[in-house]
Amino acid sequence: MILPAASWRTRPGLDALAAALGASEGAARYVGGAVRDTLLELPVADIDIATRHTPAEVIARLKAAGIKAIPTGIAHGTITAVSAGTVVEVTTLRRDVMTDGRHAQVAFTDDWEADAARRDFTMNALYADPITGELFDWFGGLQDLHGRRVRFIGDPYRRIAEDHLRILRFFRFHARFGDAPDAAGLDACTDRANDLMALSRERIAAELLKLLVAKGAVPVVSLMVERGIFRPVLPEIADVPALAALAEAEASAGLPPDAIRRLAALIPADSAEAVGARLRLSNADRKRLIAAHDGVGTEGARALAYRVGPVIALDRLLLAGAPVDELLHWSPPRLPIGGGDLVARGIARGPEVARALREIETRWIAEGFPNAMRTAEIADLVTGQLLDATSNS
Repeated sequence: MILPAASWRTRPGLDALAAALGASEGAARYVGGAVRDTLLELPVADIDIATRHTPAEVIARLKAAGIKAIPTGIAHGTITAVSAGTVVEVTTLRRDVMTDGRHAQVAFTDDWEADAARRDFTMNALYADPITGELFDWFGGLQDLHGRRVRFIGDPYRRIAEDHLRILRFFRFHARFGDAPDAAGLDACTDRANDLMALSRERIAAELLKLLVAKGAVPVVSLMVERGIFRPVLPEIADVPALAALAEAEASAGLPPDAIRRLAALIPADSAEAVGARLRLSNADRKRLIAAHDGVGTEGARALAYRVGPVIALDRLLLAGAPVDELLHWSPPRLPIGGGDLVARGIARGPEVARALREIETRWIAEGFPNAMRTAEIADLVTGQLLDATSNS
């Protein structure tokens, strides 16, 4: 079978890179996601090339061809090549020497099948000749790909023992590509779910957030909850009906799935701070997670977006099942008046200015963010009232 033509295969500098790595002698092949996604007729983002050459030889060959070589992961055999602006990860063929579920010690090899055997799933162990497009498949990846089945290479328990993150990757890939889950893989992930406790929370978070935006996230998360996959590290994840309702609301509004919003749907509001800290989310994402269930108030969607920001407003509205149409093509305006304008109207500098601005802003919001002329009228009214109150006191 031949790899179909795809736009990524004509990116500038890619042919020169393949030539520099000796593709014509069979020393370099495309591998992984680019091959898989091309076969599924999906867009390709990242390109990976596997090669028989050692990292040192890769660097020498690239430099000789005038191609930039960056030793981004040289201890594991990975060089980032930049050829005419096209970025490609080039990795020397490897075999595992020792694994502990979190890290792998590797040795370089020239055996293509040995390199394929250390990968996680059969659909990720497909290789293609850069020149002829000939496909290489040692473990039935093509059959699994066309059958929409995510299957571990060899013994699932062994693959999980090598890298515990593969438990979450199994479900993420199933949510993205799968139909019915592979029974052997599902049972292994269920039996070894406690292995997730050995992983860094950053790795868990990265994988989880990718899973939550996959097209099959809702049924797959439901399956994971049923099988107790989250229990060892994220027992708070349980509210699948809320996730399903949110996913439907996002789709109805024409919004892309949002991982933080979906995580908020899955956990109780009073657990948000603890979950955000445990997963070591960014400060911005923690803020969203904590604020997501704070309610929508009574002022309306645009007033809410003005006060808390459009992103958090969308989170709250969607999670509450409230309409978001008003926000889809709208950005909160700035109050078209400042403290200097009020001083010019006779308000004394200090707390009274702040008080007046708050009152003006409240009325401005209530009137639906009118233009500068109407805002000036509101300011005149408010400052007049304040000045009258001051003179009468």
